[in-house]
Amino acid sequence: MVRPYTITRGRTAPERDDLTLITVLTTLDDPRDEHGAPLRPDRLQPEHRRILERCRRPAAVAEIAAEIDLPVSVTKILLADLVGQGLLAARAPLTVAWAAGGADPALLAAVRDGLRRL
Repeated sequence: MVRPYTITRGRTAPERDDLTLITVLTTLDDPRDEHGAPLRPDRLQPEHRRILERCRRPAAVAEIAAEIDLPVSVTKILLADLVGQGLLAARAPLTVAWAAGGADPALLAAVRDGLRRL
């Protein structure tokens, strides 16, 4: 078994702090750098490659950590690496729900108001 600090190269926290357990990540089909040149996932660790393969279908941070059998803290560091390299897209769950046509703000407000009246 490889120690988590080896996988993260000694890092104990991700560079991004916006990854929650329910943040949804997806592998980008055609990742490009700031100049429009295609990005190639060169020199990735096996764990990074497993994450990219898993995220071909949208998945939450908690799901990814469970499937690659690593602690969530280590998984977040690896995910932040891939997002930073432009290989993964991270979306807040509410953004995903709106894109799918759900989570109508008016409906949510009506439910909240109804619950308050109870």
